[in-house]
Amino acid sequence: MIIVSVSLYGDRKMVRHHCRMCLLAVMLLFTHLAAYGAERDVTAGQAEKYELDARKIIVDHVLDSYEWHLFDIGDRNVSIYLPVILFYENGFYLFSSKRLAHGTKAYKNFAIAQEGPHKGRIIRVLDDGSTPDPHASYIVDLSITKTVLAVFIASLLICLLFVKVGAKYRKAETYHTPRGLPLFFEPIIMFVRDHIAILAIGPDRYHRFMPYLLTVFFFIFINNLLGLVPFFPGGVNVTGNISVTFVLAMFTFFTTHWYANKSYWKHMFNMPGVPAFLKFPIPVMPVIEIAGAFIKPFTLMIRLFANMTAGHMVILSLTTLIFVLGSVSMVMGYSISPLAVLFLVFLNFLKILVSFLQAYIFTLFSAFFFGMAVPKESH
Repeated sequence: MIIVSVSLYGDRKMVRHHCRMCLLAVMLLFTHLAAYGAERDVTAGQAEKYELDARKIIVDHVLDSYEWHLFDIGDRNVSIYLPVILFYENGFYLFSSKRLAHGTKAYKNFAIAQEGPHKGRIIRVLDDGSTPDPHASYIVDLSITKTVLAVFIASLLICLLFVKVGAKYRKAETYHTPRGLPLFFEPIIMFVRDHIAILAIGPDRYHRFMPYLLTVFFFIFINNLLGLVPFFPGGVNVTGNISVTFVLAMFTFFTTHWYANKSYWKHMFNMPGVPAFLKFPIPVMPVIEIAGAFIKPFTLMIRLFANMTAGHMVILSLTTLIFVLGSVSMVMGYSISPLAVLFLVFLNFLKILVSFLQAYIFTLFSAFFFGMAVPKESH
């Protein structure tokens, strides 16, 4: 890349730019490898071999947790311990997740389940600290988990970016070619408006839905991009969390039915042009339409969750493959490493495209649902 820039442009500024980009790409790649590599260092003087628990690394990354693991220094675990907030039997409990010691200890008869249907969640245990309490009541868990903190960070980032972009447009007396942040965001905003909102909803009805469509698009897109960054504040599989995608789908569902006009409800309960025996006395078509109203957001939820989770698992599987084979045979590890690194570079660039594509698909289908909720009377 540097040679091409010199030969084509001969510009030192361009060469320095490409050098910084190459250095950043190499740093991100090796940080990615280091972050999900070996659980402990192995020096040349150590004869014993270790086994890398690839499954644990992948599952720990994909699933949510009560702490944010940053890195290891020898045997020391460096993490951000998040607040645990619980309501149990009319009592309020607030303490640091450090007291649970990665699920190996109990605090005030609360512990993180290591197995069973509640694995990874806080449960009530007996005084021995490991046996679940069979008579425990339901626990209301409002803890700030890793995913919740990542959502806060992404939301704050979005607010800061768009406040700054909006301030630049308000200061401009006349429209001119955008520079800086507006240069990046304006084409995307115009794309959402012209190729999603107007296309799916209509040129005379899309305005009221634009704030939501832009918010959900950039929320998914920025969280997807942050998920590719292997170090804090990135690396969290936010859009691969079923709870997050469920909430986004519910926002689309309630927005659709809040703004729905009478034509939408008429088509749902008394669809015109359909034979009467499909509507009365057995309401076959109304039941199908009502079921479809709930299936649509369900498909949005599953599509985003499955695609983003699968992408993270593939990247982590290829990364851990290097160290798994290296623990078996150094020759095998060195032989597979170049191929795995090439695939990782390709997949990371592909994930950038997928990050945009998943945000686009979710926003487009939401816009289609809005368009079907506000049809014209003549439709």
